[in-house]
Amino acid sequence: MNFPVILGAALIPTVIGFIWYNPKVFGNAWMAAADMSEEKMKGANMAVIFGVSIFLSILLSVQMNFISIHQHHVANLLMNDSSAEAAAFIESFMATYGEVHRTWTHGLAHGFGAGLFFALPVLGTNALFERKGFKYILVNVGYWTVTLMAMGAVICQFA
Repeated sequence: MNFPVILGAALIPTVIGFIWYNPKVFGNAWMAAADMSEEKMKGANMAVIFGVSIFLSILLSVQMNFISIHQHHVANLLMNDSSAEAAAFIESFMATYGEVHRTWTHGLAHGFGAGLFFALPVLGTNALFERKGFKYILVNVGYWTVTLMAMGAVICQFA
């Protein structure tokens, strides 16, 4: 695992969030759909919010690494096997297949899948029980899908 790339990718949600939730992009739509006001936002401890969100983004980045890079799965199959044969197999496998599907477009596709099959069901279910509307779901799932696509692209290309 390439930790500098993982940590770099963990900054992507913050960067995209600044753009996505800007009032000139989707910020006003989100505020209306979330029943949020400038007044409610002023009472928040932004240092805690950004600190925790960066930590959570690191966790997400680590998981996107495993989702978008298939080579990890072969090594995981043999992680309890310390034999010379297992080590030779992994070395041979990586020499042959180590760069297969390691492109930004492949990571983009996995990020899209994570948005569709993870973010949409989780956020959609929460929104239904919170009695939020379709616009709320669309803005937030759109943000997470674009974010996961960018994270997947960066991780798959550079990790």
